[in-house]
Amino acid sequence: MKVIDTFAGAGGFSLGFEMAGCTISGAVEIDRWASDTFEYNHPNAIVVCDDITKLSSESILDKFAKDNPDIILGGPPCQGFSICNKNNGDPKDPRNSLFEEFLRIGRLLNPRVMIMENVPNLVKAKTANKEKVIDIIYSELEKMGFFVYDDILEATDYGIPQIRKRLFVIASKKQLDTPFPEPTHTVNTLKSDLFMKELKQCPNLWDAISDLPEIEARQGNEEQPYTKDIKTEYQKILRNCNTTLYNHKAMNHSIRVIERFASMSCGDSISDVPDHLKPYKRNSKVIAEKVYDQNNRRMHPDKPCHTIAASFYANFVHPFKNRNFTAREGARIQSFPDNFVFKGKPTVVSHKLLAREGRLDEKYLCQYNQIGNAVPPLLAKAVADNILKQI
Repeated sequence: MKVIDTFAGAGGFSLGFEMAGCTISGAVEIDRWASDTFEYNHPNAIVVCDDITKLSSESILDKFAKDNPDIILGGPPCQGFSICNKNNGDPKDPRNSLFEEFLRIGRLLNPRVMIMENVPNLVKAKTANKEKVIDIIYSELEKMGFFVYDDILEATDYGIPQIRKRLFVIASKKQLDTPFPEPTHTVNTLKSDLFMKELKQCPNLWDAISDLPEIEARQGNEEQPYTKDIKTEYQKILRNCNTTLYNHKAMNHSIRVIERFASMSCGDSISDVPDHLKPYKRNSKVIAEKVYDQNNRRMHPDKPCHTIAASFYANFVHPFKNRNFTAREGARIQSFPDNFVFKGKPTVVSHKLLAREGRLDEKYLCQYNQIGNAVPPLLAKAVADNILKQI
């Protein structure tokens, strides 16, 4: 099966399908650093780094039609990312959004399956006319001759050590008996669901990262050797006989930030630290009156991690070290194998600041952004395995 990935990011969605035995033929991604990552890890794919709205139908056919793709993947933002003129329709209507570009690729390439991934709240979203967004998505795909299915999948149900719910919409030219994979794992210690089907125990955070080299703030490198033995089956799967570890570099925290983290126990966040260690107001030495409780929470080692978001470098503190996660630790929690290398800088300052200062050569998705935005590869693989045996 040949796959084209639209809104591809770093390529987590594609990687899962590749793990399931598919060939990744091509991708479209607007961000330069994310495209570099995709291209490096899928060297045989045609990667188009461009705004999908500016690609003509002729150029899309020229690049991808000869491979006759079977599956098209994508996570088009359907709300708040309108490409229509503000006076030309409802910006919350997916027909006026990047979802229409996802459909356009489908109409041009006529795949057997199209799969869209998005935030769970999309099922509750409505247009200005109170029409449900998900109903419009169904209608547009059904007009193209697809049977359409949707479900919200939880990453821990498929062995990924992270609390992460995502909406998947599957459109198939062939009717599917079971569009979505059955859970294989559980976070419950009883290891069984209501039907007493035996499930594996989902790995926890420490199961995912405990074999990585122990580094403090300001330590680590983009490339380094392993220093510890494999401890869990999950680690064995993601190491996969790899000999070099990539993207395991700790952030350059100040002494004050390290002291702040040292004051925190598992479960504590920035709002729990002593007042004198709380963040300053911007460009001053005055303690900020407002702190964000979700920022810099020290994770429990024996539980799944909270959702790895695009800004996760500021969200979580290592269970035992006085620092935030490295990009590789985030990648492990997302289920990326260790041989998957992330390109671009590890972090960048605010995109608004970069734009103001004209530093456009840095206004791209950093390694942390790419990891947090991705579909967990093992979740994508579960979706792929289930579909491939039916089509």
